[in-house]
Amino acid sequence: MRAALQADPAVPTRPAGNPFDLADDGAYRRWRAWKLQQRPADAAAITVDVGDPRALTAAEQRALLDCIRRTNMALYRSPVLDEDPALPVKLGAQLGLRRLDANWLAEEDGVSRIEVSARTDGKGGFIPYTSHGIRWHTDGCYHPAARRIHGMILHAVRPAACGGVSRLLDHELLYIALRDESPALVRALMRDDAMTIPAREGEDGVARAAQGGPVFSVDQGALHLRYTARTRSIEWHPDAQVQQAAARLAAQLDAGLPGLLQLRLEAGMGVVGHNVLHDRSAFADDPSQPRLLYRARFLDRVAVD
Repeated sequence: MRAALQADPAVPTRPAGNPFDLADDGAYRRWRAWKLQQRPADAAAITVDVGDPRALTAAEQRALLDCIRRTNMALYRSPVLDEDPALPVKLGAQLGLRRLDANWLAEEDGVSRIEVSARTDGKGGFIPYTSHGIRWHTDGCYHPAARRIHGMILHAVRPAACGGVSRLLDHELLYIALRDESPALVRALMRDDAMTIPAREGEDGVARAAQGGPVFSVDQGALHLRYTARTRSIEWHPDAQVQQAAARLAAQLDAGLPGLLQLRLEAGMGVVGHNVLHDRSAFADDPSQPRLLYRARFLDRVAVD
C-alpha cells in the first residue's frame, strides 16, 4: 500500500446542483462525471497511513477527509495495536463524528466489540458476533429516520486466523448504476414504504417494532442508503416496480460494480466514513488470539464540507 495520502488540490470540486433530484438530469450528469473520476481503483487508492488515529496530524486529517469527500470512505493503517475502545470515538471526533449511536448491543461507552460470542442474552444470536459471513448491508437499517446512521468507524484490533475479508462499495456508485439503467428504479426505491425490517421478538414480546422506510433517501443534503441483503430480515413492498428495483439492486451487487473494494483489515487498520455498503466473508479464529474489531456508529456525517 502507498504512503500517507495528501489532499490533492488538482482534484476538481464537486459540481453544484442536486444530482439526486430525478427531475434534474443536468445536475446528475455533471455530478456523475465528477463521481466516476473519483472512483478508486483499489483499496490502496484510499488508504492513509497515520501514526495514531487518536491524535491525527493536520496532514493525516486532511488526507482522510479528502478521501471521504470523494468516495464516502477512507481506510487507515496505523501501528497502534492497543485494545482501546475509545480509539474510534477519538478518531471520529476529529472528523466531525460526535453523536454516537449507542445501540443495545454496544457496551456502556457506546462502542461495539465485534467478536465471536456464545452469550444467550443478545450477541450470541446475531450474525456479526459469529464467524459466519455477512451479506451486503448498511448499518442500522432497522432504525427510524430520526436515528439514521450516517457515519461509521470499524477498527481492527486483531484479525481472524484466516478469512474475514471485507468488501466495501460507495453507495453513490450503486445509485449511478441503477439510475443509468432506469430512473424509475431509483424512484421506486425512494418510496417511504419500499422496505420494511420486521419486528424483533424478545422473551417479553416485541423488542423492536417493525421499521419501514425508503432504500435511497436524501438526508442532510446527501444520499443515504438503507439496505440489507438478508432475506429473513427484510420485506419488500409488493408493488411490481419496487419488486423489480429490489431485484435489479441485488443483481448489480452480485455482478460486482466497478469501484468495489476488497481487503482484510489487519491489526491497527480501520474504515472510517459514511454508511457505505459492506459485507464480510466467514472466518476461522485462533482461540488464543480471537478476532476483535471495534465498531462505532454515528448520527452525524463526516465534516467534509
